Amino acid sequence: MPRESDVIVGLDIGTTKICAIIAELLDDGGLDIIGVGTSPSKGLRKGVVINIEVTVDSIKRALEEAELMAGVDVHSVFVGIAGGHIKGINSRGVIAVSSKSREITQKDVDRVIDAAKAVALPVDREVIHVLPQEFIVDGQGGIKEPLGMTGVRLESEVHIVTGAVTSAQNIIKCCNRAGLEVQDIVLQQLASSLSTLTADEKDLGAVLVDIGGGTSDIAIFEEGSIWHTAVLAVGGDHLTNDIAIGLRTPMHEAEEIKKKHGCALASLIEREEHIEVGGMGGRRPRTMSRHMLCEIIRPRLEEIFSLVDREIRRAGFGETVVGGMVVTGGSSIMPGVPELAEEILTLPVRRGIPAGVAGLVDVVASPIYATAVGLVQYGSQNRHQRKFRRVTEGALFSRVTERMREWFGEFF
Repeated sequence: MPRESDVIVGLDIGTTKICAIIAELLDDGGLDIIGVGTSPSKGLRKGVVINIEVTVDSIKRALEEAELMAGVDVHSVFVGIAGGHIKGINSRGVIAVSSKSREITQKDVDRVIDAAKAVALPVDREVIHVLPQEFIVDGQGGIKEPLGMTGVRLESEVHIVTGAVTSAQNIIKCCNRAGLEVQDIVLQQLASSLSTLTADEKDLGAVLVDIGGGTSDIAIFEEGSIWHTAVLAVGGDHLTNDIAIGLRTPMHEAEEIKKKHGCALASLIEREEHIEVGGMGGRRPRTMSRHMLCEIIRPRLEEIFSLVDREIRRAGFGETVVGGMVVTGGSSIMPGVPELAEEILTLPVRRGIPAGVAGLVDVVASPIYATAVGLVQYGSQNRHQRKFRRVTEGALFSRVTERMREWFGEFF
């Protein structure tokens, strides 16, 4: 049985499912997946908690399944966060190197990052990540690691990810009520990128699109770092809803049809292929052409990829993502999704499968586990930090009032 200090847990709290993955940290720094658990998610909408008790029950079920498989008890997790409240901005910080020898130390790096993240935020928002993009020493840019270099002026470019205080606190509260301590909250597309993107794709410039149940999350990489993040309020649940309306079938039947028979391109389907569709209100099942299902699915996927294309161009990366696009998440499993994305975005597109781990690889070798696998990979790199403790009564109010004091302090 692995020691508790060697166990890392990723908890993906999604709109349609909650997934817990338990990994063991090996002596060589690698990760062995030793437990996987999933549970249907009923307490979220578009990535945001709307029912705490239902979400807590789902977390417990997923965690119990993973614990049983791994043979360990879990007490802390790295948890993903998504939703329309997530916003990303780029910022720059500038400082003078403090030492007399002008050698850049870790203290200087910390100071310049602090200077870059000193942006005015509304009191109802908090910083989730500060992701360094590059450092500039005396005008020389493109530096990833400035430690030990000599210079007078140090600048940093960072990408700051912010989220609603209440949404983050509700996720922490759900985990706490399930008996878990949150080690860190991680942006879901950042986690997915760790498990699906290669170093070459990040360096050349690539787009990650994680099509979840309630939202589609976008991250644009260039020169090895994130330069833009966005969240689209459309995802796999919209496909399910379209199928339910188009085929006049209950939502649970529509979800099963999407999983078993969904396809993005009619050219991949034989003309004579038919599917059985359950009727509403106890009516008898009907037989329908699979082509009709494709005609319902394709317009919604076209909408998603058109919105992705618009976001890429709006952010100014239309000509720089030469590494192409990686599409992951549950809805990317459907046949024809990468091909349809290529057709719309005129970029090379591939389906993102989690990689870089050992152990139960065959179990997690699916886009639906991209975020959860990425969370344990993030955890292995940041396992010693404890950003969040258990939420006590009044903790949210105290954090908001603290942000208000900081805000007033900047002006008075």
